[in-house]
Order: sequence, then structure tokens, then C-alpha cells
Amino acid sequence: MKDKNRVTLWELYLTKEIGIEFKACLYFFAILFFYCVYRMIGGSFVADILHMTEMIFTCYIIGYLQVYMLWNFDEADEFGAKVCIGTAICTAIYCITSYLFSWFDKSLLVTALFAAYIIIVYLCVFLIYKSKRTIDDKRLNEDLRLFQSEHKNK
Repeated sequence: MKDKNRVTLWELYLTKEIGIEFKACLYFFAILFFYCVYRMIGGSFVADILHMTEMIFTCYIIGYLQVYMLWNFDEADEFGAKVCIGTAICTAIYCITSYLFSWFDKSLLVTALFAAYIIIVYLCVFLIYKSKRTIDDKRLNEDLRLFQSEHKNK
């Protein structure tokens, strides 16, 4: 007989896939924002669809890399060496990709600014995930206290 309270492999896989989907959207939005600001500063109010396609594919690829090979570092409990290494690797991939596909017209200065921006984005995402875990822990502890008090009174 199956235990309905145990998490199945499918559910574990699905949880990771949802996390990757969320990461891809989050990072794509951040990159697209930087790209659009760059375009507007250059006097253009048009974004290249091919560039946006490259960006979203890059975000998905890096999302899979983060989750399956780089310890899901942006969701780590502490800001340590793994977070720094993961951030450096992914930032380098984003920058190399942006340069190769001319997202910023192969400008080294803009690519360097983009690298700094991506590092800040990773730091913000790390802090967001950390805050969410803290809030979730508080909610779970409160739910546990309520559950225990209800069962104590029975």
C-alpha cells in the first residue's frame, strides 16, 4: 500500500521544474529590464525579438545548471563559497552569451556593467529566498503550535 504522505519522485521532479521555471522568468525579467534601459539610453524604444529569445533560452539553461549542477546556490541558507562560485560562473555565462550574441553591441563597458548588475540581481534573489524561508518557517511553527494545542485539548 502506498503512503499518501510521502513525496513521490514525480513530485520532487515537478518541484524542481517549477523552481527552474520561476528562476527563468525572474532572471529573464531582470535581464530584459537592463537590456531595455540600455536600448532606451541609446535612443531606441525597440527591443530585438531574437535577443529576447536568446535571453530566455539562456535563463532556462542557466536555471537547469543552477538546480542540477551548482547546488541551487541562490537558494542557499548562508552566503558562502558555493554562492560566490555559482554567482561567478552564471554571471560569466550570461556575460559571454550577451557578448557573443551582441545584446549590448559588443561593448565591453556595457558588458562589465551588465556583470555588476547580474551580481546584484543574484544577491537580491538570495536575500529574497532567505527571507521567504524565514517567513515560511514562522508560519509552519505557528501552524504546528496551533495543531499541538488543538490536539492537546482533545
